[in-house]
Amino acid sequence: MQSLTEEIQSFPRKQLRKQCTRVTSLSGRRIIESWKGSTVTVVEDPAPPEKTLGYVPDTTWDLQVGVITPYLLLSQDAAHDFGTLRKHKSQITHILNVAFRVENVFPDLFVYKTVSILDQPDVDLPPHLQDCCDFIQKAHAENGVVLVHCNTGVSRAPSVVIGYLMSCYGQPFEEALSLVKSARPAASPNPGFLEQLKNYKVQAI
Repeated sequence: MQSLTEEIQSFPRKQLRKQCTRVTSLSGRRIIESWKGSTVTVVEDPAPPEKTLGYVPDTTWDLQVGVITPYLLLSQDAAHDFGTLRKHKSQITHILNVAFRVENVFPDLFVYKTVSILDQPDVDLPPHLQDCCDFIQKAHAENGVVLVHCNTGVSRAPSVVIGYLMSCYGQPFEEALSLVKSARPAASPNPGFLEQLKNYKVQAI
């Protein structure tokens, strides 16, 4: 009886069918990769978009602004839309950017603070929380209004706001999480951040 390896090696090459791989990039570009020996050939996928399967990015803007307190707001794309920033009844003066590789687009109009945080469960969150809380508290002392945002407004920015509510208002974790979710239903910190927030030792600010 042949082993699996021997069976594979004895299989006639002429009976093998050519295979290709269809890839959809984050930008939505569709390509076909095919192999011949050790050479890979890449061509554009001619199939109409509606007949292809794969990941399609959501390019629509999320301009919803969640009001946590009169001076603390939470969003995703509002920080990049001047109309939303100015239309909002609370005049935003400060923007806390906790995204990764997202630029501050109106540096002449708002006071910015960038604290780049990766949305990964093993990232040490508390040191970032203290830095962010200091910025929010200072802005509040100056009668400012802070908008907190990250790449999607789902994990990092809500985590920072939850940490702030625990530090500044002494709110229990569950209460702070509930308030943030009420203001921004899309909020969903990653499991690692949730665990760190549950065990967060509040420091007076």
